[in-house]
Amino acid sequence: MRIPRLIPLAAAAVAAALAIAGCGGISSATTNGVSVVAAENFWGSIAAQIAGTHSTVDSIITNPAQDPHSYEPTANDARALAMSQLAIVNGVGYDPWAPKLLSANPDGKRIVLTVGALFGLRDGDNPHRWYSPADVDTVAHQVTADLSRLDPKHAHDYASRLATFETRGLRTYHRLISQINRRYSGTPVGASESIFAPLAPALGLNLVTPASFMRATSEGTEVSAQDTITTQSQIARHEIKVWIYNSQNATPQVQRLTALAKTNHIPVVTITETLTPATATFEQWQTAQLERIERALHEATGR
Repeated sequence: MRIPRLIPLAAAAVAAALAIAGCGGISSATTNGVSVVAAENFWGSIAAQIAGTHSTVDSIITNPAQDPHSYEPTANDARALAMSQLAIVNGVGYDPWAPKLLSANPDGKRIVLTVGALFGLRDGDNPHRWYSPADVDTVAHQVTADLSRLDPKHAHDYASRLATFETRGLRTYHRLISQINRRYSGTPVGASESIFAPLAPALGLNLVTPASFMRATSEGTEVSAQDTITTQSQIARHEIKVWIYNSQNATPQVQRLTALAKTNHIPVVTITETLTPATATFEQWQTAQLERIERALHEATGR
């Protein structure tokens, strides 16, 4: 996750939002129930399933072909956040433009759910909490609580939809996680960046790529020569069974390592940061990725 900068276009979006707020007197009220805006569609998908017809849920980053790290917010993004009653942002340096847009348009009645803060994370910690099954459950419960606080009349409905999301929506997702853990626990794997690090322990996989390599790739900083040599050696010596890479952050170095894995007949699994396709639900997207990981592990181990 390369940490993006708030560049001039983003600053212009803030200015536009301020102008809109000043001229139009933006209120958090909406005729379509609670107005929810998520900075990223993986959190937005979960919120939409819990909200049902009682809320309007919009996500800002939705394009699976786009690198979220270099996202430039627009004036429409600023306006959407300004009008939101519940804003869901990831935090931990992943979407720094979002809190800046929100602070430019304060609303004492707005609830801001910052996922990183929910888990007590700080800048420099791994921000990819949507790849942690336990954290996904926690966020879903917090979204339910926030919606119920804003719209107590429909609190029972929100709780019911949360139960459906957990028992039905996430059923295959959790089943695959348990199944992979049982069959492939301890299997060494490699990953191009830290996005996979929260999921690996849940799957029981031994992620052996140097943490400093994955963090540098994720943050867009220089990878040390030693980490590069170690990662290349792990692939060339078949010290990993599967190579997992984020196609939305495929730097030239990651592309070379992925090609090296293919040359050495190590199965390669592609994962993404945002919903792929954009029309998928969170669980459909994650389930498809888990199925690819399971197939790759089977191919590599014969189990």
